[in-house]
Amino acid sequence: MAFYEQHIHAKPTTFLSKYIFSFDHKVIGKQFLWYGIFFLGIGGMMALLIRWTLAFPGQAFPLLGPFLFPDSNGIVPPDTYAMLFTLHGTIMIFFAITPILIGAFGNFCIPLQIGARDMAFPVLNMLSFWLAFASGIVLLISLCLPLGAASGGWTSYPTLSTMIGQPGLGQTLWCLSLFMLGISSTMGAINYITTIIVLRAPGMGYFDMPLTVWGLGLTAVLNAIFLPVLGAGLLLLIFDRVFGTTFFLAGAAATSGTGDPILFQHVFWIFGHPEVYILILPAWGIVSDLLSFFSRKPAFGMKATALSMTTITILSTIVYGHHMYTTQMSPLLTQTFMMLTMTISIPSAVFFANWLGTLWKGSIRFDSPMLFALGVVFVFGLGGLTGLYLATVTTDLYLHDTYFVVGHFHYTMAASVLLGGFAAVYFWFPKMFGKMLNETLAKIHFWLTMLGLNGVFMGMMIVGYAGMHRRIYNPFVYEFLHKLIPINTFISVSAILMGLAQLFFVWNFIHTLLKGEKAQQNPWNVGTLEWTIPSPAPHYNFDKIPVVKCGPHEFSNPNVKDKDFQYQTEELVQA
Repeated sequence: MAFYEQHIHAKPTTFLSKYIFSFDHKVIGKQFLWYGIFFLGIGGMMALLIRWTLAFPGQAFPLLGPFLFPDSNGIVPPDTYAMLFTLHGTIMIFFAITPILIGAFGNFCIPLQIGARDMAFPVLNMLSFWLAFASGIVLLISLCLPLGAASGGWTSYPTLSTMIGQPGLGQTLWCLSLFMLGISSTMGAINYITTIIVLRAPGMGYFDMPLTVWGLGLTAVLNAIFLPVLGAGLLLLIFDRVFGTTFFLAGAAATSGTGDPILFQHVFWIFGHPEVYILILPAWGIVSDLLSFFSRKPAFGMKATALSMTTITILSTIVYGHHMYTTQMSPLLTQTFMMLTMTISIPSAVFFANWLGTLWKGSIRFDSPMLFALGVVFVFGLGGLTGLYLATVTTDLYLHDTYFVVGHFHYTMAASVLLGGFAAVYFWFPKMFGKMLNETLAKIHFWLTMLGLNGVFMGMMIVGYAGMHRRIYNPFVYEFLHKLIPINTFISVSAILMGLAQLFFVWNFIHTLLKGEKAQQNPWNVGTLEWTIPSPAPHYNFDKIPVVKCGPHEFSNPNVKDKDFQYQTEELVQA
C-alpha cells in the first residue's frame, strides 16, 4: 500500500505564516491562482494591442495608447509590436496558463482528491511558488529597460535572440526568468509525483484516482523530464549573450567546427512539443471528470481514457521534429516524424470517443463548469483536426509560419486550456473559498467568450490559409493581402468581445469573494474525496485519513436510495 501515516500540521497563527509564507497546499494553490490571473490580464491586454495594430494599422490605440506610446502619439511602434507578440506568447504559456492549471489546481486538487493532508514536501512547495514569483518580477523588470524587453518571438530562435539580433539586457532577462521558472516547475513536478505515489489514501489504486489527478500526474512527469532540457538551452544562450561563447552563433560550425543556431531549435522543441501536452493534460483530466459528474454517468472507458492519456504522454516525447520540417532536415527524418506524429491521433481518438460515450444518454446538467467543459470538447476537436495539416510535410511547407499555425495552436492549446481553466475555477471555487459564483454571470461569460474565441481563432486559420504570415508589423504592404483587411478587422473585433467577456468573470470573482452566497459542502453532488469535507476545506484537510472503497465516478446506481451518486468512502452498492 502506497501510504504512510500523516500528521495534522499546526494551524498557522500569524498573517505571514497563514497567507504569505504558507506551507499549506491550498494557500499555495490560491497564490498560484492570483499570480496566473494577474499575468492573464497582462497577456490579454498585449493581445488586444497586437490585434488593434493589425486591424487599424497606423491608428492610435484608444484611451491607453497616448500613455503607453507617447513618442508615437499612441500608435504601437514596430519594435514594440515585436516585443508585444514575444511577451504575449511567453506570458500566456508560462506565466498565466501554467500557474493556473498546474500551479493552482495541481496544488489544490492533488492532496484533496487522493485523501492526503498536504504535499509530500510542503517547504519545497512554498519555495516553488516564491521562485515562480521572483521569475515573474524579473520578466516585468525587462519591460522597463532602455532597449526594451525580449522581441525575438516566444521561441527566441538564434540569431534573433543573440546579441547580434537583440542587444541589451531584455533578452538576457527573458532567458533568466524562464530558467528560474523552470526550476520552480521542476520542484513542483517532483512534489506532485512523490505525493501521488506515496500519499494516496488506503484503498486508492491508480485507477481509483480521479482523471484530474491522472492529467496532473502525467504533466508532472513530462515537466520533470523535459524542463531541464529547456533549462540547458537557456543557460547556453545566456552564456552566448553574456560571456561571448558560440553555442548558437550563426556560421560558427563552418568556421570553428562548433556552434549552430539550429541546435537551439532542436533543444527548444525537444521541450516545446511535450509542453503542449504539459499544458493540455490537466485540462483533459479535468474535462474527463466534469463530463461524468455533470452527465450523472460513470466516465465511459475510464481506464482506456487514462491509458490513452499515458500513451499520448509517451508519444509526445518523440515527435518534436514536425516543428522543424522547414529546417532542411533529412527527408528520412521528416517522414519518420510525420508517421510518429500521426500515430498520436490514435489514442487521441480513443479518449475523444470516450468523452462522447460519457455524454451519450447522460442526464446532462448545464451548470457553468459543464458548459466550459463542453467548450473544451468543441475547440479541441477543431484544433486536433487542423493539426493533421501541420503534421503532414507537404501541407506544412506551405502553411508554416502563417496565421493558420497561430489559429491551430490557439485552438488546441490556448482555447482548450483557457476553457478548461475556467471550468476548474467555477467547479472548485466553492471548495477553495466557501462561496458560490453567480451562475447567470458565469453563463454570460461562457457564451461571450465562446463567440469571441471562435471569431478570433477561426478567422486566423482562414487568413493563414490565404497566405498571411505571422509576426509582420503591417502585412498589408503586400498587395495580395489587401482583401484580407475586412476579416482581420472582424478578428480584432472578436478579440475585443472576448476581452470584454472577461470583465464578467472578474466582477463575478471579486463580488462573490466579498458578498457571495455561502457554499454547501457538496453543491455539485459529486463523490470524490474533496467533497466529503466542509467548504472551504479546513487547513488539515481530513481529520481522519479516508479509506477509499470505490471509484470516483459512481453515478445513477438504481440500488442507491435518496441520491444519484456515491462517495468514494462508501462501499460500492452492487447494481
